[in-house]
Amino acid sequence: MAKQKFYVVWQGRKPGIYTSWKECEAQVSGFENAQYKAFDSMVEAEKAFSDNPWKYFNIKKREPEQISFSVNQIIKESVAVDAACSGNPGKMEYRGVCVATGEEIFHFGPLEGGTNNIGEFLGIVHALALLKQQNNAIPVYSDSTNAIKWVKKKKCNTKLKPTNENKYLFELISRAEKWLTENDYPNPIIKWETDKWGEIPADFGRK
Repeated sequence: MAKQKFYVVWQGRKPGIYTSWKECEAQVSGFENAQYKAFDSMVEAEKAFSDNPWKYFNIKKREPEQISFSVNQIIKESVAVDAACSGNPGKMEYRGVCVATGEEIFHFGPLEGGTNNIGEFLGIVHALALLKQQNNAIPVYSDSTNAIKWVKKKKCNTKLKPTNENKYLFELISRAEKWLTENDYPNPIIKWETDKWGEIPADFGRK
C-alpha cells in the first residue's frame, strides 16, 4: 500500500494542503508559476505551508560572481527545463526540475495547439522569471538549441499560427517576450548535451 502523502500548494488556484495528488493536480495543472511539493506527514506539510517555498526545493542560491563552470561538466546547482508535445501541433506542457535532486519546481500545461519548441521557450523564461524573484543566479539548462536562440533574441520565432484553440498559448508567448524585453538576468542558459550526459533531468520520459 502506497504511503500517505500530503501536498502543499503555495501558489495555485487555491493554496493549501491536500491529501491526494488528484486534489493537488487540480490546483496546479496549467496554473502559471505554480509552486507545490509532497511531504510525508501533515506536521511537515503545515510547517512548509507557512514558510518560504524555495527553502524546500534544495537549490542553493548563488550570486553572479560565484558562478564558474565548464560546458563539459554538469552543474548540479541549476534548473533544467523540458517540454513534451503530443502531436505537432498538439497538447503541450513543460516543467522545471532541480538538477541536484530531481525535484519538480514547476509544471505548466498541458495546453492545446502547441509545439515542443514553444514549450521549451516558455520553460526557460518561466525558470528565469522564478529565479529572478529569488535573486538567484544559478544556470538554466535546456536541450533545445532553437529555444535557447529564441530566448537570447527575446522572440519566440515559431512558424505556428494563432488559432482559437491556441489563443491562450499565444498570450503566454507575448507575456514571455515582454518579460525578456523588460528584464535582465544573470543566469547562464546552457545547452544540455544529451549525447554526453543522457536525457535532461526534466525529461517527461515519453520518447
